[in-house]
Amino acid sequence: MAFRAGKCLLRLRIKQAGINQAELAKRVNLSPQMISHYIFNRKIMSLEIAKSISAVLNCDIEDLYEWEHSNRLE
Repeated sequence: MAFRAGKCLLRLRIKQAGINQAELAKRVNLSPQMISHYIFNRKIMSLEIAKSISAVLNCDIEDLYEWEHSNRLE
């Protein structure tokens, strides 16, 4: 069974962690603009970035997106 990333849940996870986008960006060494790109689904996080972000936000990588079933891997 294959999955693909759907809606990004990063805004919710940031709020739950009690920090802001700028603080997250600083902690994972990204620009605030890149965090914004992820939030608005303009870009999909790499595995390495998702792992770093999930560590800062104290959540699982899977919690960063809604996951949709896909008929194929991309």
